[in-house]
Amino acid sequence: MAKTKTAFVCGECGGEFPRWQGQCTECKEWNTITEIRLAPAAASASRNSRFVGYAGAQDNKVQTLDQVALTELPRIGSGFSELDRVLGGGMVPGSAILIGGNPGAGKSTLLLQVMCGLASRMKTLYITGEESLQQVAMRAQRLGLPRDKLRMLSETSVEQICHIAREEKPAVIVIDSIQVMHVEGVTSSPGSVSQVREAAAQLTRYAKQHGVVVLMVGHVTKDGALAGPKVLEHCIDCSIMLDGANDSRFRMLRSHKNRFGAVNELGVFAMTETGLKEVSNPSAIFLSRGEEQTTGSVVMIIWEGTRPLLVELQALVDYSQLGNPRRVTVGLEQNRLSMLLAVLHRHGGLQMADQDVFVNVVGGVRVEDTSADLALLLALVSSFRDNALPQELVVFGEVGLSGEIRPVPSGQERLMEAAKHGFTRAIIPWANRPKHSPPGMEVIAVKKLEEALEAL
Repeated sequence: MAKTKTAFVCGECGGEFPRWQGQCTECKEWNTITEIRLAPAAASASRNSRFVGYAGAQDNKVQTLDQVALTELPRIGSGFSELDRVLGGGMVPGSAILIGGNPGAGKSTLLLQVMCGLASRMKTLYITGEESLQQVAMRAQRLGLPRDKLRMLSETSVEQICHIAREEKPAVIVIDSIQVMHVEGVTSSPGSVSQVREAAAQLTRYAKQHGVVVLMVGHVTKDGALAGPKVLEHCIDCSIMLDGANDSRFRMLRSHKNRFGAVNELGVFAMTETGLKEVSNPSAIFLSRGEEQTTGSVVMIIWEGTRPLLVELQALVDYSQLGNPRRVTVGLEQNRLSMLLAVLHRHGGLQMADQDVFVNVVGGVRVEDTSADLALLLALVSSFRDNALPQELVVFGEVGLSGEIRPVPSGQERLMEAAKHGFTRAIIPWANRPKHSPPGMEVIAVKKLEEALEAL
């Protein structure tokens, strides 16, 4: 018998090593290297020979850029405008799309709704490896979806899936999920680094060879990252994440990688009894404020992908009984809060070293836009001084370490969105001041943090 060959592969970056070691020298992560069994050389060669016709291998001559034929591929609409927005306008034929999310977020539900809608217009194929066909049919019946057109298959072998897909010739294929798929010749169990990498690579090659859209469902780890090797995100064309709090019926769909559109695009859905429904006006669901004014609450305008979004920010500052006061943030980066507290002390004259600080973004939105800096500082001052801010006030602007208010992109569009929701006052950076303010809105442009505090 031939001797079994093994290798040690990092689960984060896919780096290979001759022996086990505690830290990966490629990505500097600890305890991510696992041992895998390598397939025999003959099996690997036969497996790779099946994809000789892979796009890019058909024409091996060297060309200049002007000799490459430019053909605009028509995108396939999913039937959900929020999903098409995140994908950059729809699904591109020949692309591999990975959708991840926590258990119960609604990944399978969303894809089942999309596929049932597309089945009436084109040939589709839904591959289920985790659930039985009866379970999928029961979900479709519960959601009230048409079941007479969608073609289903329960299979986990990638070779068998590609063989059946060549016979069926579908335009869109769903793989649910990539972690349960296995490839012949790879001796490790499904879900391992080598199996996930080989399965994703073969399905991606099939998508580009036949011009088929392949949607792959991926699991996430306890840290919220996609399970499997990091190389999985490199070989696909688009990576999107569907997340949402367990106690909230709203789901956020974000794009982390997209070769055919903008990244960090946001789509909002609501989970109902009949499946996921689109939220056409996300700002309305995040602005469910009470009639009474409360301290530490302010509305900010952040930019998500290609549109502005109005979100309420709440802050609570209270005297700490501990020697080391707490700094707790939900939806914001905690290190940025510590930095802004230092700026507030140095340039605003307010000392909060003996205060507990709690910050929350209403609605479960994760804010990475630096335009929330000024709104956060004003909310902290409001709670610290127990003085409520006007409900008709919106704020945006980035705060520098020297106390200056720096401009942010798309200032005019943010103001128009705020005016559309009835806000009449806005505190913005001086560089973002508009030539003509929106009708009925008072715009206060400031250069320094002291000016913003005086404007209150």
